[in-house]
Amino acid sequence: MHFIVSFIYLYNGSNSLFYYTMRLIFVCIFCFLVYSADAQKQLVDSITVELQHPMADSNRAISMMRLAIDFELVDTVKAYKAYNDAIQFALTKNLSFQLGRIYHNKSILLNTAAKFAESRACLDSAIIFYRKSSHSKAKKFEANAYGDIGIILKTQNELEQAVGYYLKSIALFEQLGLVDELAIRYCNISTLFGDINEFDKQKEYAYKALASSKAGNSKLNKFLAYFILTNYYENQNDITTSKKYLDSARINFDENENINSADIVFSYYLISAQVSKKMNQLDSAKYYFQKSLDVSNIYHYSYGKAEAQIQLGIIAILQKKYSEAEKYLEAGVKEAKAINYFSILSDGYRELSNIYALTGRYKLAYDIFKKHKTLSDSAINIGSRKNVTEIEKKYEIVKKQNIINKLEAENNLQQLSIKQKNWFNYTLISGTFIFLIIAVLTYRTYEQKQKLQENRIVELETLQQLTATENVLKGEEQERTRLAKDLHDGLGGMLSGIKYSLNTMKGNLIMTPENNQAFERSIDMLDSSIKEMRRVAHNMMPEALVKFGLITALKDFCNEVNQTGALQVNFQSIGMENELIEQTLAITIYRIVQELINNTLKHASAKNAIVQVAKIEGHLLVTVEDDGNGFDTSQLNSSKGMGWSNIQNRVDFLKGTLDVRSEIENGTSVHIELSLQ
Repeated sequence: MHFIVSFIYLYNGSNSLFYYTMRLIFVCIFCFLVYSADAQKQLVDSITVELQHPMADSNRAISMMRLAIDFELVDTVKAYKAYNDAIQFALTKNLSFQLGRIYHNKSILLNTAAKFAESRACLDSAIIFYRKSSHSKAKKFEANAYGDIGIILKTQNELEQAVGYYLKSIALFEQLGLVDELAIRYCNISTLFGDINEFDKQKEYAYKALASSKAGNSKLNKFLAYFILTNYYENQNDITTSKKYLDSARINFDENENINSADIVFSYYLISAQVSKKMNQLDSAKYYFQKSLDVSNIYHYSYGKAEAQIQLGIIAILQKKYSEAEKYLEAGVKEAKAINYFSILSDGYRELSNIYALTGRYKLAYDIFKKHKTLSDSAINIGSRKNVTEIEKKYEIVKKQNIINKLEAENNLQQLSIKQKNWFNYTLISGTFIFLIIAVLTYRTYEQKQKLQENRIVELETLQQLTATENVLKGEEQERTRLAKDLHDGLGGMLSGIKYSLNTMKGNLIMTPENNQAFERSIDMLDSSIKEMRRVAHNMMPEALVKFGLITALKDFCNEVNQTGALQVNFQSIGMENELIEQTLAITIYRIVQELINNTLKHASAKNAIVQVAKIEGHLLVTVEDDGNGFDTSQLNSSKGMGWSNIQNRVDFLKGTLDVRSEIENGTSVHIELSLQ
């Protein structure tokens, strides 16, 4: 999922940083609900008066920072000036901790203005001064600064570097034992690993987040941890477990408490929709996706609008509402393209390609699919995921090394040096080995990409073949109908007229007994010809099939075969009493059964046969069995006869499955399964 990371980043575990992050977001979206212009001006005036009185240098630096923060809601130009004034004052007084706080808060203002490079520079400066400080909270704020750099890097799609800074943040919070802050950071990095398809790491950190949230007192943290696990199991298609964690998240979620956090509300609806979709509850999924889109539109949340519209498009595809799906997907792609959100954009291109293929626009489908592949290949590959894993290993080593350093400060410096060398040798050997693995995997990935591209082309060609088959079968049925009508109405009428004329002539002629006998034989032959013509016309297009439906037509067909005495056919219908079968489907099934029974008559030497049609849970099952000679089913692949080829083409046209089982002297069973949805 592309949406989870966003709302977690808004809450990073630091009381002051959380406050200012949320405050700046609310400035952009909810300012008119939080402060009036007059009230904010009063705050600015109050701090200005406060700064005119004597106070300690450390307090003055913090008050100057507060003035800059309050100016952000009134005049950003004055806010930047106030931050610069505060920095100059703190530098002259050598106030390291206060300088870290000022730079940190200035980075938030710059980040809100999308000045990411400048924001990153301020965070780097903040970290330098936090390290210089001996303040009790310096390490905590330093940890938050690392996490905030990770957020900026994630926004810019610098995933490997983002992982590194998250791990730095986590390492410090683990040293400090701050479980609430750790819960949020574990959620962040778990979601990032999910974005790059490192699912084992995603799961590991998700459970760490849950353990930390349970050890803390934050209801929101528990919601986020359960939510991350819901997302993980939903991506793994374990819907039962995903639903369980979604229910746990719902217990800790209060929409009224989160009404001002668009990301949380949006994400809650979106993951609920995904779980409903995986459970095939399409109407519920569509409802929750629409709620996600509504929240995103209200708060002008571009990421949410892109994700929600593409998901609505996918639901419309599953409901076969292709026109509606195309509109949603094109809108989602446009939104994702505008914000350069490549993961969502790649998904949008893939689904658009499917829509164009389903609606017969194969050239356009292929062009869009190439765009999807380009984005998919460039975004994240196996090599980069391995690099990210190595970054994690690197910081695990660093964390262990810090423990060793602490022990060696109390014990023996020489022993530490030996261990450091061992770590260096291990890292060097591991790095060489991993480089070889990456090279091999990169080559395999290239081959797999080529195969996937070829498979996609084959799929498009198969779709074209199915379309052509559909046209051929429809044309065949139309021609059969026309010929049946011509035979019945045209030739049948003419033969009946001839019979009537001959019978009339007979009454006016004087014939010898021999001629009379020949005349009667001619009349009998004419009657036989009329019956044969009607039988042929009936086989080409049975009137019962058109007027009364599939089941009645199949009963009549089986009865006609029984009357010949060549084969006894037992027809069975299960669950079809009130079922209306669409005419094209009915005609195709009738032809399949007709062809199978004709094969039995010609080749099987059977005495009895069974034709069974059943409807079970949205599927139509057709079974034809006989007690004939049987045959070797492997011969079907090399058979050049038209019969089996016609049957297979018709089953493929209906997107069904065909199972043929037969043994010599033990009869034949043909089972066909079709979806009615």
